[in-house]
Amino acid sequence: MTVPIFELPDELRLSLITKQFPCREPQIRALATLLNPSSAPCRNLVVYGTEATGKSAIITALLASLDGDSFKHAIVNSIECITARHLYETVVGKVAAAVEWEAVAPRCESVSQLTVELSKMLRYTERPDGFRFVLVFDGIDHQREAPHTLLPALARLSEIIPSLTTLFILTSPPPNNLLTTFTPNLHFPTYTKPEFITILSLSPPPPITPSTTPTETLDLYTRFLSALHDSLSRPASRTLPSLAQASRTLWPKFIQPILARTHTVKEFSKLIVLARVHFQDESLLDPTLSLSPSPTTTTTTPNPTIKKTTDLATLLPTTARFLLLSAYLASHNPTKSDLTLFSTFHHGRKRRRGGFTGGRARKNGYQHRKIARKLLGAHAFVLERMLAIFMAVRTEWDPASGGRIKNGIVEGEQGLDNDIYMSIATLASLRLLVKVGGGGDVTDLGGKWRVAVGWEVVRGLGRSVGVELEEWLVE
Repeated sequence: MTVPIFELPDELRLSLITKQFPCREPQIRALATLLNPSSAPCRNLVVYGTEATGKSAIITALLASLDGDSFKHAIVNSIECITARHLYETVVGKVAAAVEWEAVAPRCESVSQLTVELSKMLRYTERPDGFRFVLVFDGIDHQREAPHTLLPALARLSEIIPSLTTLFILTSPPPNNLLTTFTPNLHFPTYTKPEFITILSLSPPPPITPSTTPTETLDLYTRFLSALHDSLSRPASRTLPSLAQASRTLWPKFIQPILARTHTVKEFSKLIVLARVHFQDESLLDPTLSLSPSPTTTTTTPNPTIKKTTDLATLLPTTARFLLLSAYLASHNPTKSDLTLFSTFHHGRKRRRGGFTGGRARKNGYQHRKIARKLLGAHAFVLERMLAIFMAVRTEWDPASGGRIKNGIVEGEQGLDNDIYMSIATLASLRLLVKVGGGGDVTDLGGKWRVAVGWEVVRGLGRSVGVELEEWLVE
């Protein structure tokens, strides 16, 4: 009886792994064929794909199912290795532990020494017929302090050791990265919407109410997952774990009207309308953004002085805040009103709001009311005008400040930051100030700029420094 040269992988093992990792059957069968000693083993194999696509988990489960007397494997997580030498010594240690080799070299400093040590354990030692060893480098493209010849050198190991298969798990491999004639490449694509719903529906939540059947709960949960994917997957969440976390967080809020007996399971459209605010909240993807009270803590009165860390009033220094307020005034006030608002020639303080009306009176006694300039959008202004407004109002907004600007540095200042242009560059890098036309030097006084924040943001920013910006705007 002749022994077949090529044998298909065991269907029982493949069925168990396919059931454990749904929607990945083509990749599992390809891996089993290219790694199984009795099928079509290859020397090198590149598995690539984005994060959270099941590459490492499927390979680990498949190799564990194939492990036996004539098949051994070792998985090296390259991210955990600090240097290339650390990687070599880790490879030697894990291969020695897999084949039960006792005489392990204490040091391994180069690829040449790595080749010698692996040859001792895998090539010059008696092994069963058809023996195969699979060496997996997980995340080798993120290896720290790796020489540019690391991947080609590791790919040559299988040419020296015939019983070795080297498997590389990468995120996005460059073309011909191994510098070999032919290397199989297996792609793990991102999950599609039907695959997301299929995987998450395998573990449905318990029935919502005692009168709700599991079929009704599963049908509602499937439609809920479809809506969740459409609202969060494309703009924010592209991985299966983040979408699963969002579904676990949002599902109790979604079924709250059903528990309150105001809606039924079949009123999916009304439930979506009620939960629309939660579907637009991207903080569900990161649980650390929302603080949940501990069950053991007692109810306390919230401190009104605590502010969010994302508030501009806490992120920007004083000078940057004043410059942003001055930029808003330059964008929304007409140029002809600057002398009236900010000049102190006729009287000791600046003239605020009240000197302008919404329009001139007509002969019939009616007035023509104009739209407020703050509702028309920001206009471009010259940097020199913004700095002039800043110097005019800073002494009233911050009485502790004083001095004049010389080469972008405020002389004789006490309460504000010194470097004005550094603050302008910071606002420009944060896209709070946008240079019109692009290019040019930030210090160019003739350059045109436009403020990129709205009225609500600027009003809160002004109140954080004790300034009511409405008093400085022309209606």
